[in-house]
Formats: sequence, C-alpha cells, structure tokens
Amino acid sequence: MTKNHPTRTLAVLLLLLLSMPIFAENIDLFIMAGQSNMQGWRSDAAYYPSDPHHLDSRIPFYFEALHYSSSQKQWQTLSPQAGHFRAGHFGPEVSFARNALYARYKPAIFKYSSGGSSLKTDWKAPGHHGMYDDMVANLKRAIAELKAQGYTVIPRAIIWIQGESDAANDRLANEYYGHLKRMLQHLRNNVLRIPKLPVILSVDEQHPQVKLHPQVVDAQIRLSMQDPTISFVSMYGLEKSDTTHLTARGTILQGKRIFKAFRTRSSN
Repeated sequence: MTKNHPTRTLAVLLLLLLSMPIFAENIDLFIMAGQSNMQGWRSDAAYYPSDPHHLDSRIPFYFEALHYSSSQKQWQTLSPQAGHFRAGHFGPEVSFARNALYARYKPAIFKYSSGGSSLKTDWKAPGHHGMYDDMVANLKRAIAELKAQGYTVIPRAIIWIQGESDAANDRLANEYYGHLKRMLQHLRNNVLRIPKLPVILSVDEQHPQVKLHPQVVDAQIRLSMQDPTISFVSMYGLEKSDTTHLTARGTILQGKRIFKAFRTRSSN
C-alpha cells in the first residue's frame, strides 16, 4: 500500500474546502411602504443629512416609486432618489437605516411607494392585481437577489406610512381597518411567513381629510392595541412644507421616531 503524498493530500483538502458553501452573512431586511410621506415627496435632497462616515455605502437599497422613479429592480446603496427637486428627494428610510446600523443591525431597505395611493382602490386586496401584488413581486425579486449575493435574509419589520387617501370619504375610511388588517396578515403569513413580524404604522393625523374622517387613525391605533407586535407612530409636531407633506427635517425626525418604535417593540 502506498502512502499519500503530503502535497496531494493538501490539494485534496483545498478542493474540499473550495467546494464547500461559503458561510452566508446575515442581512436585516426592513420593508417600507406607503404613499407620499414614505416616498418623501416634499423632502428636498438638498438637505439630505450629511454622511461623514460613509454609512450609506454600507446599506443596500431597493426602491420603487411607482410611475415615478426606481432603482431599476436591483439593489444599490442608500441615496437620494430622483424627483422633482434638483437634488432629488428622500424618505424616512435614511435616518431609520442609519440608526439601525448604529444599533448593530445590518440593514437592507426595500421601499415601495406611490403618492396619493388608496389602500382600497390602488393597492387593492391580495390577488386583485393592484399595487400590493406588484410590491410583493418586487419584494420577492429583491430577496432572491440578496440570496444570490450570498446573504441570509432576515426580515425584521414592516413600516407602513399611508392612509390619507382612504380618508376621502366615510365609506373608504370605515373600510380601512379591514383592508389594512387583511394586507398585513397576507404579507406576514403568506409572503414572509413570519406571523409575528413587527409592524410600524403611521399616518398624518392633521391631514384635512383625516381630520374629517379619523377612522383611518383609529384603525391603525386599534390594530396596535390588538396586536403586541404592531406599533403606531404619531406624526404630530413634524415640520411640513404644506398641509400634509413633511419637509426634509420632518422626514428625518419621522425616520428616527419609527426606529425608536421598532426597537421598543422588538425588545418586548
């Protein structure tokens, strides 16, 4: 019987190591969706918060502002999005993601939004070919791409900023609770398969339509009281450029409020 040559043995070991799957790095996925204040419609990127430590280059970002601008169905790094301001615009994802990074998460932000969109008439119920179904298709694509890059994707939260358009009349406002509950249940149970995934809800309580039809605010608060994994974040006191749209300063503060709510909820 011949002995194995040391060089041959080493070569075999190297081949075995190279053929083994590389250990996948975890990445924390945050799903952010809604209408104009999620998009950052009046949040001028001329006031985009400075980034002296280049944090944004460490944060993957996939966004779709329907019929407006997008990351072209691929991941890029966190940055302003093209918009009607010369420098573009940005939403609460910037301060939220940076705070997540400070808290030792490895955030990846998926954002899907459309200004003036109604949950009833635009997003529609699951399976009804509305914005919700399109968002889910984009989300699945985004997750698959992260996995193809070698990441283990860990969904951490859903952040939903929307409701003003469903306060247009009593009928829509009265139906909002049922529509929102159904959408969140489907997203958590059927798409992400994490029934207790934390959810953060927010809507502009001072929007003229919402003041006339406060059922949308009541619906979000009601859901947060019924389910310990759901939180409601107020928009009172945030700086606005008009009756509803947050300025850059208000948007930055909103992102911080949302992250604080997430940390409080996820630590319970």
